[in-house]
Amino acid sequence: MLTDVFNLVNLVASEVNQMKVKILKVLRESGDYISGQVLSKKLGISRVSVWKHIRNLKEDGYVIESSAKGYQLVFSPDLLLPCEFPGWEQKVHHFRETRSTMSVAKELVVKGAQEKTIVIAESQTHGRGRLGREWISPRGGIYFTLILRPRISPMYAPRLNLMASVAVARAIRSRYGLKAELKWPNDVLIRGKKVCGILAEMGAETDVINFVNLGIGINANTSVSQHEKRATSLKEELGKEVSRKEFLNSVLKEIDEGQPLLTKGDLLEEWRSLSATLGRDVRILTLGGEIIGQAIDIDSTGALILRSEDGTLNSAIAGDCIHLS
Repeated sequence: MLTDVFNLVNLVASEVNQMKVKILKVLRESGDYISGQVLSKKLGISRVSVWKHIRNLKEDGYVIESSAKGYQLVFSPDLLLPCEFPGWEQKVHHFRETRSTMSVAKELVVKGAQEKTIVIAESQTHGRGRLGREWISPRGGIYFTLILRPRISPMYAPRLNLMASVAVARAIRSRYGLKAELKWPNDVLIRGKKVCGILAEMGAETDVINFVNLGIGINANTSVSQHEKRATSLKEELGKEVSRKEFLNSVLKEIDEGQPLLTKGDLLEEWRSLSATLGRDVRILTLGGEIIGQAIDIDSTGALILRSEDGTLNSAIAGDCIHLS
């Protein structure tokens, strides 16, 4: 019963968001005033419905001028609203502020949320990083959790972190021309400073993955270096603010294209080509102690392979990685 209600609410929200997408598309393509009658005809809805959707868009922060000539889109806010993600809008849960997108996603999984459901927050009060650390999440960043239900063996699950980090790095490189690199196991760096962190939580049985909640935090239009010297943001690197909605669309596209590679060697090769860790002397802090050596490769599961001074090979499945050289 609870799942049925949940699905019904999502269906209604999906229909509203899809109509908002259509209205915004028509308004943006017009570039001028367009009458309610023309909008009604183009969209196949009543003029009253057009007015209601326009009102909802205004409440979301869009500036739409209304006159005897009709409606004109004047300004679009840089908010990560469902209607800004064509093709995904029916699965986006947007919050101006929440405790943690990972916490919300966990609740949605219990309710039967579908593959590629996305929880997005403009800010988080208790953002989560690895090992229970806090991820500072002021407005201006991009914070989201993507619910995945991959049909792969649990042995490939660690590759999801690799896939997500590759997706973010590719989006940064292609959109902004910045040399984004990867730090094992799940950080994205620019000039050696952290611009993105990734956290994955999985529910699985012996031979099947039930879900993976992939949490991604990106320092977009935030000023973080004054608080954390080892961090940076896209804004700080470019000297100007970026369109968060355009960038997140790019990241989602890269993730979509990267998922089919989860069981293939191509993903590992791309991670290696973007790695800032391989070839360095590193210290890996794990729950069982620390491993020191030169990072020489990753294996098929994504574990980091290190060679110690005496030539011994060790592998780290997870842990904090500190670059020593």
